[in-house]
Amino acid sequence: MEHPGTSRQVDAYIASFPAPVRQLLEQMRTAIREAAPEAIEKMSYGMPTFFLKKNLVHFAATKHHIGFYPDPSGIMAFARELEGYACSKGTIRFPLEQPLPLDLVRNIVRFRVQENLKR
Repeated sequence: MEHPGTSRQVDAYIASFPAPVRQLLEQMRTAIREAAPEAIEKMSYGMPTFFLKKNLVHFAATKHHIGFYPDPSGIMAFARELEGYACSKGTIRFPLEQPLPLDLVRNIVRFRVQENLKR
């Protein structure tokens, strides 16, 4: 059964990648959905995006990593847990050759849900 907030555009985006990357993207999508089941999926800025009152998080695949975009506040709040990952103001880069830290992703998404609901 399809999740009610699922976007066919996100399905198509994920389907456009080779199987190993597709698997990582699906894992990321599932982890975000678990942490924010009320969020709506859409494409924004050319990336899969979860929306809850406003953009919650984005994610995308690149040649060498899965990019996760939880807003600068999501990165600052989890700076210690993110040590060892390449981060910039609004981006976390998870290398393709490493397992995704899905518990950390879920925790960051839950933090962002609380932020968006307070606004």
